[in-house]
Amino acid sequence: MSVVTRFAPSPTGYLHIGGVRTALFNYLYAKHTGGKFLLRIEDTDRERSKPEAIAPIMEGLLWLGLQWDGDVVYQFSRAHMHQAAARKLLAEGKAYQCYATPEELTAMREEQKAKGLPIRYDGRWRDRDPSEAPAGAKPVIRLKAPQEGEVVIDDLVQGPVRVANSQLDDMILLRSDGTPTYMLSVVVDDIDMGITHVIRGDDHLNNAFRQYQLILALGAPAPKYAHIPLIHGADGAKLSKRHGAVGIEFYRDHGFLPEALRNYFVRLGWSHGDDEIFSDAQAIAWFDIVDVNRGASRLDIDKLTSVNGHHIRTADDDRLLELALPFVEKKLGRKVAEIGRLKAGMASLKQRAKTLVELAEGAVFFVGSRPVQIDEKAAAILKDGGKTAIEGVIPALEWAPSWTHGEIEVRVRGYAEQAGQKLGKVAPALRAAVCGSLNSPPLFEVMEVLGQEETIARLKEALAT
Repeated sequence: MSVVTRFAPSPTGYLHIGGVRTALFNYLYAKHTGGKFLLRIEDTDRERSKPEAIAPIMEGLLWLGLQWDGDVVYQFSRAHMHQAAARKLLAEGKAYQCYATPEELTAMREEQKAKGLPIRYDGRWRDRDPSEAPAGAKPVIRLKAPQEGEVVIDDLVQGPVRVANSQLDDMILLRSDGTPTYMLSVVVDDIDMGITHVIRGDDHLNNAFRQYQLILALGAPAPKYAHIPLIHGADGAKLSKRHGAVGIEFYRDHGFLPEALRNYFVRLGWSHGDDEIFSDAQAIAWFDIVDVNRGASRLDIDKLTSVNGHHIRTADDDRLLELALPFVEKKLGRKVAEIGRLKAGMASLKQRAKTLVELAEGAVFFVGSRPVQIDEKAAAILKDGGKTAIEGVIPALEWAPSWTHGEIEVRVRGYAEQAGQKLGKVAPALRAAVCGSLNSPPLFEVMEVLGQEETIARLKEALAT
């Protein structure tokens, strides 16, 4: 049997990072087994579904590198199939029409509550003849669920879980206006799409028992279930907006790489020995849904940032340039004309950055406009004898036979020795003038990337400040 998984978000808002991890687990398990990973948009709830939320969900998945197989399935467009399934069950005596009014159901629940009983539909129309219905009443269609025995699900993550059928009531399949419920739509779609493994958050575990009953009533084979623990915040509470960034857009817009997010999120609830950093190929080869932990995981932004820094340091310079360019241009407020200079500086920049935002801040050294904006600490260095050192070193740099960081260092050291100064006195002055700050990538590498003409121009401008 070929494995078929699915990610089925509801377009009611942003792509939550909990959903990202669910999609990632479905994707990895499908790839690990040589199966298919499908995408279904569950837009049946027309009041809460937002058409404008669909595109960001898909864009987020594609940005993350989670490409689904085949066409996207839209649940609402398949309502006729869901309705047909309910009517088939009705015709087979596996479902029935319920004419209970909202007032009756409210009174029923109040009575159950007063008696300390579980709140559930009491089956009052389960065996009644529809001819007894009030004139003009529009019924709902309910599943005639088994009342004896139990539902047992051998969950791939949670282990065997069971519930007595007596604890489950007859759920609604079609509302009185004929629209299908979420529970019916999910089951019919999973059957029609050939889903073999339902991998989702453990907050859906209770739904699985009812869905299992419905699957059996429809005469279809049940999928394997894997209910994965939720992601919690650093305080151990269920992740929510109060914990900060819970949408994937935040991480994309703040300079996180998709491969870093894939690496980090697969480690939330799953592990391969002590391995912390690994490639996509390794993740696919190693990942198995049965190895997912039962306990909740905690989101650690510092850890994620550290993982992101590793992936930035090992990223291809050309690709990193492409990814970083929008951040650099946002920082500068203009298009970058010095692309060659930025590319040449990438090897140095990526060693110090943990996000693309940090990389862009460092890139200002290479592509910022003149005159260089000098911060307070750098200005203090220039005032404290720094200009004298700059004035003395400029001739040595102007006559440099080649412009490499090694040659630049030789020239600067030579001047410092001749002037009876330490390199630690001269270099900060050069850094202040060239970079405008005392924090930068290695000074002589920066000067090499800038080129001889640009470097000397910055040094001379610093003398004029």
